[in-house]
Amino acid sequence: MATSEQLRIVIIGGVAGGASAAARARRVNATAKITLIERGPSVSFANCGLPYHVGGEIASRDSLLVATPKLFRERFGIEVQTDTEAIEIKRDEKLVVVRRADASLESIPYDRLILSPGAEPFVPPFVDTTLQNVSTMWSLGDLDSVMKVVGSSASPQCVVIGGGFVGLEMAEQLAHRGFQCTLIERQPQVLSTLDAEMAKPLVAALEKGGVIVKLNTSCLKIESEGNLARAVETDQGTIPADLIINAVGVRPRIKLAQDAGLTIGPRGGVQVDGFMRTSDENIFAVGDCVEYQHGVLGRSALVPLAGPANRAGRIAGTVAAGGTCEPMRDVLGTSVVRIFNKTSASTGLTQAMCRQENIAHRAVYIQAANHASYFPGAESLTLKLVYTPEGKILGAQCVGGEGVDKRIDVIATTISLGGNVHDLAGLDLAYAPPYGSAKDPVHMAAFVACNDLAGSPKIVAPDIDLTDFQVVDVRSPRELETLPLPGAIHLPVDSILHDHTILDPSRPTVTVCHSGKRAHVAASILQSLGFEDVANLTGGMAVRSQCETRHPEALNTQATS
Repeated sequence: MATSEQLRIVIIGGVAGGASAAARARRVNATAKITLIERGPSVSFANCGLPYHVGGEIASRDSLLVATPKLFRERFGIEVQTDTEAIEIKRDEKLVVVRRADASLESIPYDRLILSPGAEPFVPPFVDTTLQNVSTMWSLGDLDSVMKVVGSSASPQCVVIGGGFVGLEMAEQLAHRGFQCTLIERQPQVLSTLDAEMAKPLVAALEKGGVIVKLNTSCLKIESEGNLARAVETDQGTIPADLIINAVGVRPRIKLAQDAGLTIGPRGGVQVDGFMRTSDENIFAVGDCVEYQHGVLGRSALVPLAGPANRAGRIAGTVAAGGTCEPMRDVLGTSVVRIFNKTSASTGLTQAMCRQENIAHRAVYIQAANHASYFPGAESLTLKLVYTPEGKILGAQCVGGEGVDKRIDVIATTISLGGNVHDLAGLDLAYAPPYGSAKDPVHMAAFVACNDLAGSPKIVAPDIDLTDFQVVDVRSPRELETLPLPGAIHLPVDSILHDHTILDPSRPTVTVCHSGKRAHVAASILQSLGFEDVANLTGGMAVRSQCETRHPEALNTQATS
């Protein structure tokens, strides 16, 4: 510590984690000398809002500037050095070497150092970002570059490479601006935070909004003329482009920490403890560069989201400034995205993740309205709940209209507090017709899971091969015309109690309807009538129609397919 006893705190990187750490450190310690170093021109900006300025939903660029150097100086007494890059940490001397915009070097002493360099876009070898109309979407500089093209393109055609959050948002917003937009994703689905069948409605929303979606498509090279890109060559053909957005993902910015000899974790991020300390007790790290403890996996994970970054910044700022606080809570990767008229949100593990990690699990689906169906404006949503055979909640996904975020937030809270499906079923949630239902979709998903665990009746997965089952389709004749199920016995749910005699009670039986609700009634009746082995197809034909793979397991209990 400085001989004057004035604590010197240096923070490398602003935006979410670093800016939160700086402000918190000042609130904890009024006398510390706090210096914030930022390699860019803006110390704190709304990174997540960049696509929405491109599309015009956020009209003013200035609205994206969350906090200015002037605010930090005048309100918090924090020295802000923008356009200044930290290039070396001398741990033995407790110095940070920085390079100014004029290329001059300076060493800044510290007692406590907080690293918040964030992540950086991954740029594949075939992407040349030196071309004027090729860009990532990660900084205000990227935004300005894109806006120049957006404002000058006479025949606007755009290619977005990557179907993650940024790629989806940019495709939506460029379509709003009148671009003919093509989204390219080399995987068979968009958004890896969802299971494949839950991601399909997002593709439908993109296509309805005018975006051309090309899945299972690999980019090979960018064709250019002079300093401009003209097209993207893929393994499925060549696509003309006036603008190309590279959104294939990000990776943690760890070079500074790595060069300083700090421990890097198994996922490629800086390793920290619960108080965001690195392997050097005087150096902290926060944000997209670190590995957080995952609340379901029970191990570290990279979670490049603004929420954890802000919370981690608050903790690091507190401890670095000499205060005390609770350690960082485990993260779940809770996220949400809007694509035209569809909202998708998730928390915890998907079923695909469970299979990858060899975690035994079960899953149920429900379809419900976001509020009382008799109240005007009700919108449907599909909710998928993933849990262990003992009932511990592993994760959830929801896709639909209004109210998707609310349901995922409730389930994320339950997971964070160690709750199971029975706890979820018993939650006391607010109800009024404009806002929800007396049996909320969260309750309905939990009820189905509880029934499944009790075997009343059993659940089978929507992608199961039904060949060896006696399949009883309880939908109306009109529904059969719209979405047929060949080989099934048609027995409407209202007839099941009296006409079940046409069925064989000794055969393994699966009941099917559109969403699983009527099929549950039918399966329960058949079970009470003495049918030896009866189950309900969870999610019904609505989900089954989105599934491409058929798994042979009869019960929805397997960790692997």
